[in-house]
Amino acid sequence: MTTPAALLPDPSDLSTLRAKGADPDELFASFAAWAEASGTVLYPAQEEALIEVVSGANVILATPTGSGKSLVATGALYAALAGGRRSYYTAPIKALVSEKFFALCDVFGAANVGMLTGDASVNAGAPIIACTAEVLANTALREGGETNTAADMIVMDEFHFYGDPDRGWAWQVPLLELPRAQFLLMSATLGDVTFLREDLSKRTGRATALVAGAERPVPLHYYYATTPMHETIQDLLDTKQAPVYVVHFTQASALERAQALMSVNVSTKEEKAAIAELIGAFRFSSAFGSTLSRLVRHGIGVHHAGMLPKYRRLVEQLAQAGLLKVICGTDTLGVGINVPIRTVVFSALSKYDGTRTRLLNAREFHQIAGRAGRAGYDTAGTVVVQAPEHEVENLKQFAKVADDPKKRRKLVRRKVPEGMVPWSEKTMTRLTEATPEPLVSNMRVSTGMILDVVDRPGDPFVAMRRLLTDNHEPRKRQLRLIREAVGIARSLLQAGVLERLPEPEADGRRYRLTVDLPTDFALNQPLSTFALAAIDVLDTESETFALEVVSVIEATLEDPRQILSAQLKKARGEAVAAMKAEGIEYDERIALLDEITHPKPLADVLGHVYDVYLQSNPWAADGQLSPKSIVREMWERAFTFREFVSVYGLTRSEGAVLRYLSDAFKALRSGVPASARTEEVTDVVEWLGELVRQVDSSLLDEWEQLTSPDQPLNAPVAVPARPRPLTGNERAFTAMVRNALFRRVELFARRRWYDLGQLDGDAGWTTERWAEIGDEYFDEHESVGTGADARGPALLIVDRQPGLWEVRQILDDPAGDRDWGFDVEVDLEASDEEGAAVIRMVDAGRMG
Repeated sequence: MTTPAALLPDPSDLSTLRAKGADPDELFASFAAWAEASGTVLYPAQEEALIEVVSGANVILATPTGSGKSLVATGALYAALAGGRRSYYTAPIKALVSEKFFALCDVFGAANVGMLTGDASVNAGAPIIACTAEVLANTALREGGETNTAADMIVMDEFHFYGDPDRGWAWQVPLLELPRAQFLLMSATLGDVTFLREDLSKRTGRATALVAGAERPVPLHYYYATTPMHETIQDLLDTKQAPVYVVHFTQASALERAQALMSVNVSTKEEKAAIAELIGAFRFSSAFGSTLSRLVRHGIGVHHAGMLPKYRRLVEQLAQAGLLKVICGTDTLGVGINVPIRTVVFSALSKYDGTRTRLLNAREFHQIAGRAGRAGYDTAGTVVVQAPEHEVENLKQFAKVADDPKKRRKLVRRKVPEGMVPWSEKTMTRLTEATPEPLVSNMRVSTGMILDVVDRPGDPFVAMRRLLTDNHEPRKRQLRLIREAVGIARSLLQAGVLERLPEPEADGRRYRLTVDLPTDFALNQPLSTFALAAIDVLDTESETFALEVVSVIEATLEDPRQILSAQLKKARGEAVAAMKAEGIEYDERIALLDEITHPKPLADVLGHVYDVYLQSNPWAADGQLSPKSIVREMWERAFTFREFVSVYGLTRSEGAVLRYLSDAFKALRSGVPASARTEEVTDVVEWLGELVRQVDSSLLDEWEQLTSPDQPLNAPVAVPARPRPLTGNERAFTAMVRNALFRRVELFARRRWYDLGQLDGDAGWTTERWAEIGDEYFDEHESVGTGADARGPALLIVDRQPGLWEVRQILDDPAGDRDWGFDVEVDLEASDEEGAAVIRMVDAGRMG
């Protein structure tokens, strides 16, 4: 089949269409011909939607999953491009925006497509922009209004996010602020959109067509299973219903189910051999990796947001090759993941939503169920709802005594477990037949919103009044938003950031900003400029300057909840043990525990700088300054990724750890001014980047490709089976070696012989041997220095030989004799294989 990129009309054809006035019939015909030539004949619903789009109408496309909404979106972008108009395509998460960006580059060419996510700005002047909904919303606030030129065509995918309590405002603002634009709103689970349709027509002056009720190309069949889960899965495998996606509502339960299914005969010997061949030299580098390796080689996958991206992609690749029969994952597949599925199995119809445990609503159920059945592969999809365990057990016990009335009367039925919200076959039937609930408005107001509106041409008072009184909220909620906006505006006036003009200007402006907003303000990074200000007050001569720079950057990053919770748990556990050892009574221990938090370096200093900064930069009030120590702790304690995950029990959250470290690296590399880039700061940045890359290079490779003008933009970054050699980045590798040795220095200084034995026991340096050497040292010296001098290059001697480094770490004794230390060998080949410095202790003690 010829690829769509080769079939799309070239720029000269588009120019011809523009010269002709982009005739709707010709536009439709040319796009339909392109689609058919690429192997796709338009469904009736697609034809209807595209005809409405090229005719200039807004379209609400509420057709089932698998009915080809993406192709309609492509057609809308094509029509806009042919007419010389600018388009935006929005998706709810950055990963989907990135995926769509590359897909659009394939179709329209890299020169015609740009991307804005907040992390990266690529080809921002392109006629087609892929972005998150928040980016478009901020653009609409800053450039919108009756005379806006920000956008001509707006395609909003997954529009049901309009009803999201936290993020729904970003899906509503473009509808309110871009009345000149044409809209294509798409989702499989919109519900009743009568109000939305009427409102959109009124605002834009365009007809708004609803394309809904289309017949699903791959019909779904629903079943309620009362057999134990492993029997349900086995039956689906026996009846050729794989691939099967078993949906769970926690990451832990997904993994537990996958491990429990190891007893089911999922794959044949030939299929297992094919899996092993496809995996090849893929590195399962983390703690979770060895578990996943066993599972996928058995034909069972795991897929959830807590996994490393390379593991999720491996599972997707194996599934696409038809080699994984069962995948246990979370309901993230409702947002759209690249996994072919024939059967969806609900392990439950209730979930904890962060506040309470409740039954799924119709939108959630249909969003997940709709992933079953693959267009072009399956003639039908299957949706199975697994009965609760207590119901399965009761039916099993009843079957044993069904023929004995006496035993039936004595049968004791298992009750619903405490705290559980039960479901039944009636629940499944109700959800299956129910239409998604109507979307509910979730408008909000913020400091950034007001500043964006004030910064655009025209009278901001009039613009804000229209925004707050002519939105989709009920009147009571609008009054609350008005009060909030008035409070924010007063604080801006008091701070001198906003001023009232003595006389209105020609365009009616009565207020203006007294400061310039950052150029990337619309990208929703309110604390990026604060970091620059905070770094500027640090002492570059301080021996801890590099670590303080790290702490400033970490304080501006979003909190990784799983990591901070693990740090808090560990800190409290250690505090309890210490208090017990001191004989502190229980009640006092409990009171003292409330004062313990996860590590927060520079909290007081940063809090003071932040308060001062807000006085002249009030947009930063929308951010959350949150001091924390994750990168800093890993550097100070010379942790590898695997060690950090192990110490804090974060095996199920490796993906969250990697995302945080990746975000920290990006912020350190792009957010630290040149004047603060000391040698040690550079070492930290290089070390962190290489650490992330060795764990999973996909996040950094993609970001670096998107932010480098020298990189091609016409293809997504492939995930290599093996990362680049660790030792190829000599600076980062040297920093890892130095950190590993200094970790030993610190343990030696604290007389932690057991921990040293754990590190070097395999090389013969046991706890007892370390204790013996330590006793000899401390008979001569009272302490070991662990300050900046002790960590400096003067006390580290590296003899770089091919394949093997010989390294001596000299101890900083108080007498300055410098005659004690450690000798180690660093195996370069083993380090490349492991993705971390592989060190073997050779000698320790007084140096000859």
